[in-house]
Amino acid sequence: MLKEKDLLDAPSVEEIAVDGFDFIEFYVGNALQSAYYYERGFGFDLVGYRGLETGKRDQVSYVLKQDHVYLVLTGALKNDDAVAEHVHLHGDGVKTIGFRVRDCKKAYETAIARGAKSAREPEAVEDENGKYVSASVYTYGETLHTFVERKDYKGFAPGFRPVERKCIDNQNDHKVGLAAVDHVVGNVEVGRMEYWVEFYKKVFGFYVYQYFDKADISTQYSALLSKVMANKAGSVKLPINEPAEGVRRSQIQEYLDYYLAPGVQHIAIATRDIIKTVAELQRRGIEFLKVPRSYYDALSERVGKIDEDIEDLAKLNILVDRESEGYLLQIFTKPVQDRPTLFFEVIQRKGANGFGKGNFKALFESIERDQAERGNL
Repeated sequence: MLKEKDLLDAPSVEEIAVDGFDFIEFYVGNALQSAYYYERGFGFDLVGYRGLETGKRDQVSYVLKQDHVYLVLTGALKNDDAVAEHVHLHGDGVKTIGFRVRDCKKAYETAIARGAKSAREPEAVEDENGKYVSASVYTYGETLHTFVERKDYKGFAPGFRPVERKCIDNQNDHKVGLAAVDHVVGNVEVGRMEYWVEFYKKVFGFYVYQYFDKADISTQYSALLSKVMANKAGSVKLPINEPAEGVRRSQIQEYLDYYLAPGVQHIAIATRDIIKTVAELQRRGIEFLKVPRSYYDALSERVGKIDEDIEDLAKLNILVDRESEGYLLQIFTKPVQDRPTLFFEVIQRKGANGFGKGNFKALFESIERDQAERGNL
């Protein structure tokens, strides 16, 4: 819940100027097959490639784009490569969250001066597309934040060649409608949430946008704590979760048990029409969490008048929550790889800026039903 004391507890340092999310990079076991999954399942277009044919001898990467969302899928070409080691330990997952900045060198130097650990110093590369500058710092687990300065660059990044893949069976004739990254959620160990909250305050100059405790996020079996870090413009929101004591294993603890480190739990992507988006994703075979019919029987009473037909929402298992500024609609996929770790959220905001607090109980119970099926609750 939104707590005034957290809003007043703003960082005393100047905020690192971040315009928004630039890209999200996954380390995966088979980048080619993963690219096919995100093309056919989520409706992304393959727009870039880097690998043996471009002179990259140890790794292969595919760039996928949908509106303002860029995903990079990177795999190893050698068994002793860092990507292979990462996938062996953690399974497929997010390695890098890219932030678009106007001055990469300043952003990096500011972060390092404030205590961030360097992963890669600023590097400027010029090619036929212009000048591209990037640098990286470590954050929770093995996750990186990469500053990307591309104001003088036309392509995706140096070393990548453009790709135009012919659609098979007209799979993208029906557009999915994913538009932009809304927020990226990280899971950390018990007792470490506050450490990373302070990290984002002191290093990035971000502030606590919202705070949820056990009273907000719990069921009869499990609970978690969460603080949402954000920049003042609201273009970057980074919720940080940690497990809370419960009768059984929480979804956060299940993630940590299988990922074997803190890391990105889910990526929320905004759409302008969630009914059309989810219907198309389901048609393509993407699996979502199920919600009991009783949730929709009481929906009108709980959220009031909305534009959407409740029967349409019930058919697709879309959740709704109202805030003072408006309401939001959201739905969550099942895990999108073998381990029960990373998943996606599809969200449409109609004036609401929160995270669906009123849906937490229904959502967690849905997750727990899936955990029970896996034998992990």
